[in-house]
Amino acid sequence: LASMLPLAAWGRPLVRNIRSTHEFDRLLKKHSEETGLPVIVDFYSDSCGPCRMMAPIFQKVAKQYLDKAVFVKIDTNAQYELSGRYQVRSLPTFSYFLGGKKAHQAVGGIGEQGLQRDVDSMVRQAEAENVILSLENLRSFYQEQDAAKEDDDIVGIHKKCVDLAKSRTVDECVGAGASQLARKLKKKYKSAPKLTPRFSEEDRASKNEKGDAGKEKASSSSSSSNSGAPSNKPNLHLATLEQLQEELEKRMDEERDAQVEGEDPMEQESDPEFHSWTPSGYPEKMVVVGGGPAGWSAAIYGARAGLAPLVIAPSMGGQLAGKGVDVENYPGLAETATGPALVAAMRRQALHFGATVEDDVVTSIGPSGDNGPIQIQTNTTGLIEAHTVILATGAEANWLDVPGEWEMRGGGVSSCATCDGFLYAKKSVIVVGGGDAAMEDALVLARTSSKVTVIHRRDQFRASKVLADRVLDHPVIEVVWNTTIQEILGEYVESNDDSASSDDGSVDDLDQQQKVVKGAVVRDVSSGETRTLKCDAVFVAIGHTPNTSFLKGVVDFDASAPGYVQTMVGSTVTSLPGLFAAGDVADAVYRQAITSAGSGAAAALDAERYLSENGLGNEQDDLEAELLAELMGDSASSSASSSGGEDASYNVYADDSSTANAKQFARESVRAEL
Repeated sequence: LASMLPLAAWGRPLVRNIRSTHEFDRLLKKHSEETGLPVIVDFYSDSCGPCRMMAPIFQKVAKQYLDKAVFVKIDTNAQYELSGRYQVRSLPTFSYFLGGKKAHQAVGGIGEQGLQRDVDSMVRQAEAENVILSLENLRSFYQEQDAAKEDDDIVGIHKKCVDLAKSRTVDECVGAGASQLARKLKKKYKSAPKLTPRFSEEDRASKNEKGDAGKEKASSSSSSSNSGAPSNKPNLHLATLEQLQEELEKRMDEERDAQVEGEDPMEQESDPEFHSWTPSGYPEKMVVVGGGPAGWSAAIYGARAGLAPLVIAPSMGGQLAGKGVDVENYPGLAETATGPALVAAMRRQALHFGATVEDDVVTSIGPSGDNGPIQIQTNTTGLIEAHTVILATGAEANWLDVPGEWEMRGGGVSSCATCDGFLYAKKSVIVVGGGDAAMEDALVLARTSSKVTVIHRRDQFRASKVLADRVLDHPVIEVVWNTTIQEILGEYVESNDDSASSDDGSVDDLDQQQKVVKGAVVRDVSSGETRTLKCDAVFVAIGHTPNTSFLKGVVDFDASAPGYVQTMVGSTVTSLPGLFAAGDVADAVYRQAITSAGSGAAAALDAERYLSENGLGNEQDDLEAELLAELMGDSASSSASSSGGEDASYNVYADDSSTANAKQFARESVRAEL
């Protein structure tokens, strides 16, 4: 494995875990002044379902760009100062830094394709800006193109380029300023001055990190062993407080660098039993669409039945993966567990029995005609064919559809209190809704927020009595009855990052002026009176809508429950042969994790019965049986010929151009494979 990777890559961890604000600032400064590499940051929380789903994808992309970018992760629960500095208001958040400045930011479970696209863009930008235009090269250019140009004018042009990079603490014409100047000169003179690389490959190689630390340690050892030589280190008993703090900080930095360098850069956090999907050339026996309790339950039953199910689900997870409160009503849990932990355990169990996973989103499902396999169209993988499909796509959160809601998603408007709640610690927040989801969100937020206001349009909750009583009795939670939200108010704020803007006061990109929640206009449904409530975030929990829009015109829907797939009474069978529905897509009444898991198991049993009754899913076995029968027949003929004194077996020394010999070779190869 070592021979397959760049030698320099072993000096830098695949994903560095930031332990302090000082460590992160030092990292940004190092790669701004010494390597020019972009720094990709994953702001996450262990209680965030989408964060857990994106973690292995972040590792995978980091491996692909191992020697082209630096990847780090920051736990917002532990490093709240950094999350506040860079205005992280939703999780996961991916921030992209170049030259010590934040250049881009993406919020949410953007998936592998989105993350890879953003990283690739930053890497290309870093490579384009890894240039320097020296004053000597600029003078040489003007001597060739415009000899009448005064030297003072040339120095002035070069100084303007240098001034563009002042925020990067360099006194040279580098990066975007150098590239821009070269383009303008080429447009004017049809030729450009010579640009040289600012950082060499050796500078950017990760072995440089290990080398620097090694030099510091070697220097430290040398100075300590040679008592006669003068030392730059202060004598501790004579040092001032500032010198002691500086020395302590330096030693801690060296110790942290040594710890990071000792980490295995290829260490992965993904499941060791993970099985990636490989197309076989035959229709899949069973495909499960969705990664919630219904989907993983169906995958477990299908895998144990030998159907090798393929699970197609996006990385960001579903409803249960986004719940941070303990799941107390799921049978078999001796100790309570959070939603993400329960989904992760289901996933591990399905993978253990042989299920495979494809991180993708299904865009359409439909019949192929002539009673052929069902065709599944995905976002990135393409077309997948299957004899049976279990639909377990669950439901997505409903939104208020009021002014300010859409533009401030990621700026204080959220549907996942577990993911984003900690970002609003000691702040005032609003929860909208009256069901179980709203009660759970309010209780999660009450752990950290200074005040939680629950707004409900009726005079009583629809939630279970246990959850409703906990909310009503909680000292931090206030309930506002018979009220709706009319508008979410916000204002633009600038990042607290000192490097966010350049010296002339201009802002480099719109990420530095994000609009964040500052309040909400509410209306009393009885009197019609409106008022404004101050808050820092609004969490919407007003129910969910089944993810079935891509099935319109394909299956029948429940007329009494719009959006829910109609199934036959007492089964999971739908109007499309081979398609079965499980979980919230077909359950408009219960919508619980345990009922979803049960319907997932039922769907797998129905699918198994469908395959058996129709004799489907045995194409590969049938082909192998035919080949085996042919080989057995050939073997009998060979024995008969052999008894007649003619050897018809394959001779490795015979002429390979012989048709008979080649045919016999192919048969013996197939026999060996079988």
